[in-house]
Amino acid sequence: MPKQILDLHIHSRYSRACSPDLELPKIARACEGKGIDIVSTGDYTHPAWFKHIKENLTEANPGIYKLKDESSKTRFILSTEISCIYKHRGATRRVHLVILAPNIETVEKFNKILEERGINIRSDGRPIMGLSSKDLLKLILGIDPRFMMIPAHIWTPWFAVLGSKSGYNSLEECFEELTPHIRAAETGLSSDPTMNHRLSKLDNITLVSNSDAHSLNNLGREANRFQFENESEITYGEITRIIREGDRNKFLYTIEFYPEEGMYHFDGHRDCKVVFSPKETKAKKFICPVCKKPVTVGVLHRVEDLADRAEENIPTEKFIPHKYIVPLKEVIAKVFGVGPSSKKVCAEYDSMIKKIGNEFYILLDAPEDEIKKNIFDENILLAIKNMRSGHVKVHPGYDGEYGSVEVIPEGLKSKKQSRLL
Repeated sequence: MPKQILDLHIHSRYSRACSPDLELPKIARACEGKGIDIVSTGDYTHPAWFKHIKENLTEANPGIYKLKDESSKTRFILSTEISCIYKHRGATRRVHLVILAPNIETVEKFNKILEERGINIRSDGRPIMGLSSKDLLKLILGIDPRFMMIPAHIWTPWFAVLGSKSGYNSLEECFEELTPHIRAAETGLSSDPTMNHRLSKLDNITLVSNSDAHSLNNLGREANRFQFENESEITYGEITRIIREGDRNKFLYTIEFYPEEGMYHFDGHRDCKVVFSPKETKAKKFICPVCKKPVTVGVLHRVEDLADRAEENIPTEKFIPHKYIVPLKEVIAKVFGVGPSSKKVCAEYDSMIKKIGNEFYILLDAPEDEIKKNIFDENILLAIKNMRSGHVKVHPGYDGEYGSVEVIPEGLKSKKQSRLL
């Protein structure tokens, strides 16, 4: 049975600031090009999207769905993100939570209860509700204990369980006596497993990585690679067991953004174009030198504040491994010196997918010789080799501004080309 790539957190066209192309048949086709085998439906609390789910999907294996018309091999798992905004322990909390559901019937029960409680699930695919994280966890467990709650992008400053602006200092502060039911957490784009493992309190939490995609292009920018013995083993129950137990025989590794590329890695003020490392922030007493207001404290700083072990003291053998990627269109764009959505980049991307295989195969597994003979510019291969080995230069993101990764250091590009257009 081939290894499977899972992206457990995406959005639909009904979520704010999301592409209108995020419909299930288009998502399925995009996942084939990306190499994603199992993808979140996203947004199942939204009535119009849930109707779309029921119209388009049928159960393939228990809790795992496929398109009714059999037009794609992509499989779906029922998942959504919810924004809880509430007062707790004397502060306003803003926590985003991913919730996996075992089947359509349990989602129907959940949605019905939310509406009965007067929660507006129609205004946004990611609904905002005044329930506490703990109360929401209690609610879903009361419907069906197979529901799985995963705190989303746990370090994001404004909307995360450990965020600097509106979160907590531990999972226990948030979920109290229900904390044992939280078996996984999502790293988010601005952190990686190494950063998370500096907190011994997270040692028994399985770290997962997902795209939180708001467009087809961003599907799989972070993901998870599992190994199943056979097709019949691919069920909701087995996937959640693997995550819950942190089964290293089945959970092979997470696929990560370079965390510096995330939009909240460093501290700073985007409007003032001020970016600080944690050390610089402390030296400036957390004040922006331009506007004299407090800077937004990023993920790295927050991790360092809560960490109780140095990176060199992390017992790496205990944890699920991870690998870094740079999306293929970004790789090509950096080689060509144009934008990732340009016609030149899209043409080369489509050519590589057609001749070599899906994007994850190219980025992670394809032999170098196979890549070399099917690319326009051999610098694409050099960039992929650098990405695989970690020989990159990063410019950290901050305060909502994405960072960047240089996969070919300035001046090292080869002038040779492998073939002509």
